[in-house]
Amino acid sequence: MKILVINCGSSSIKYQLLDADSESVLAKGLLERIGISGSKLTHKRGEEKFEFTKDIADHTEGLALIIDALQDEKTGVVKNINEIEAVGHRVVHGGERFASSVLLDDEVIREVEANNFLAPLHNPANIEGIIAAKKILPSVPHVGVFDTAFHQSMTETAYLYAIPYSLYRKYKIRRYGFHGTSHRYVANRVANILGKPIKELKIITAHIGNGASVAAVKYGRSVDTSMGFTPLEGLVMGTRSGDVDPAIVPFLQEQEGFTAGEVNNLLNKESGMFGLTDHQFVDMRDIEERAAKKDPLCMRAHNIYEYRLAKYIGAYAAAMNGVDAIAFTAGVGENSPFLRENVVNKYLNYLGIELDREKNNCKGCEIIISTPQSKVKVLVVPTNEELVIARDTSEIVKKGLKELKLWED
Repeated sequence: MKILVINCGSSSIKYQLLDADSESVLAKGLLERIGISGSKLTHKRGEEKFEFTKDIADHTEGLALIIDALQDEKTGVVKNINEIEAVGHRVVHGGERFASSVLLDDEVIREVEANNFLAPLHNPANIEGIIAAKKILPSVPHVGVFDTAFHQSMTETAYLYAIPYSLYRKYKIRRYGFHGTSHRYVANRVANILGKPIKELKIITAHIGNGASVAAVKYGRSVDTSMGFTPLEGLVMGTRSGDVDPAIVPFLQEQEGFTAGEVNNLLNKESGMFGLTDHQFVDMRDIEERAAKKDPLCMRAHNIYEYRLAKYIGAYAAAMNGVDAIAFTAGVGENSPFLRENVVNKYLNYLGIELDREKNNCKGCEIIISTPQSKVKVLVVPTNEELVIARDTSEIVKKGLKELKLWED
């Protein structure tokens, strides 16, 4: 079964075409600057890369260009559009309604739209992509896979904030968590690597990229995660502050005359590592390079970054009353031996962790980086959210076909 996986932003479409049976990527790419002059599609087929520059007005036009690239004689991997049998959509926010992936019918789309107030920057773009894809591929099933779904297994103890309960009832203000598709993939992959059932393991997954979050996965279920009502809470990130005293918001409004929107912009786009380095650096590679050369600004920023990460790992070990494995994933987690070594050796030796420095000296590899004697296993696991979306899409589509007696194993 060939499945098109799409992830729509407000002005972009990231996509992969996968063979769900072999779990191989046939083609992938990124369309940027939708609705802005200078739109560009970067399309990859194996090691070959193709670029198309053409102004794209909207997501429907953008997806049409992607479909053309997928079936073009020079760049394509399918002879015609009919070879695409299903579409899997990344949807950021499913609210409390969606604890698993679902077939996207009109009713579900309306319910996703009802969650727009919870993710005003993401859900509307996701819905645009769904509507556009259904217009171009109307005869195939479309499946929504939600970033928040994996964390719906949290209990009230973990997800409620200590504010008036009436505000939760009225506005659903609570911890939702994000990066759920990544945390789910990595936790299951850890269990496979260790050769143990996930229902017997306590795993901490650290998705560390420009956006970053940690999850406590106990016996296969998310029991806590660092991102909250929005992706702003938790770790220090590229441009996001992570945890701050809420009283800072009215303080800045009073002292600086900021509006609520300006404070929100400050905390989301002007803070984090960007703010700590005096608005000089966001890319962790630049920060680590300068920190290694004893640049005081970057050393301080990196120390704060790793300290906050270690605090969350320690907290989640306590929340689960123990931990069997810790996994680093995403752009920084997969590619920074420096971060991994500092976090483990500065803060986590009390857990009985021993790091193998030689094994840790890798980037983008799937590997156990702790020694055989280590009481807690530490791993690097490259994430694969697109594969999770394809798997969920395939499972839901096949289940529906079986019920119609149109599919046999």
